[in-house]
Amino acid sequence: MPAYYSENDNITAASPISKIMVVDDDLTFCQVLSNTLSRRGFKVSIVHDSTDIMSTVELFMPDAVILDIRMPRFCGIDLISPLRAIKPDIKIVILTGYASIATAVEAIKLGAIYYLTKPVDVDEILSRLGESCVHIDPSKENHFLSARRLEWEHVNKVLIECDGNISAAARILGMHRRTLQRKLNKHPVRR
Repeated sequence: MPAYYSENDNITAASPISKIMVVDDDLTFCQVLSNTLSRRGFKVSIVHDSTDIMSTVELFMPDAVILDIRMPRFCGIDLISPLRAIKPDIKIVILTGYASIATAVEAIKLGAIYYLTKPVDVDEILSRLGESCVHIDPSKENHFLSARRLEWEHVNKVLIECDGNISAAARILGMHRRTLQRKLNKHPVRR
């Protein structure tokens, strides 16, 4: 899935970044990302729990936040507006292993500058944050989604509209509930 970006990227890319906060429940991912960013000269703060996020932002005042969508007790998208209320010029990059067009559009409308699917490397994250010292290989970007990926995104969009009710989503999609459950139990289709 291609990265989604906001229309004001050229505005936000001008401000330098020195502090980055990583919000993700995957401890290993956070540690690896933090170590890599630290070696590149950034000050990094890691947050794993929803109760620590706002207090950490107020104390650390990051220039950028790398934010996972799916966390155990909250949705990362719900944090975009409060983060921007504390620091309006903060750059927010959404990372997710479960991308969908609906969540990408919502994240960008709320003020995230990019929406990237995992796995993603540090160079791509930094490039999206506007750091000019990195280069993204254009061959890694895929601007077209496969039919299977489009189906997966449509199924998830309908499920979100049904507030997670599998039976209601199955009726709308015109399939048996068990068939929908099998589709949902599979890993997201890549590109």
